[in-house]
Amino acid sequence: MAVDTKKLFNEDLPAALAKNAEDAKGIGGKFQLNVTGSGEWFIDASPTGPSIKAGSDTADVTITIAEEDFQKLLENPQANAMQLFFQGKLKFTGNQMLAMKLNKLFAYK
Repeated sequence: MAVDTKKLFNEDLPAALAKNAEDAKGIGGKFQLNVTGSGEWFIDASPTGPSIKAGSDTADVTITIAEEDFQKLLENPQANAMQLFFQGKLKFTGNQMLAMKLNKLFAYK
């Protein structure tokens, strides 16, 4: 089932981050997510966060992915992340180790 990406980043994820604020701060970094076809979001999961806002800002890691592939990533993050990366459909620049922690953000409920 497809996830409404804009609702995820504008409503669901901010609420989940607020509920899990202390744990989210422990991720220790700032993410720029560019979902082609949906939008751009800046996620602060550092000790100064957590917060999420539409648009872009200076981040420790920038991740770019198409909407269709983002849906696949959300369906099965563990299996699909590496596959999408090696297919060139999941691109990132910056802190590779931090990029691997992105999964944790989407696990918050």
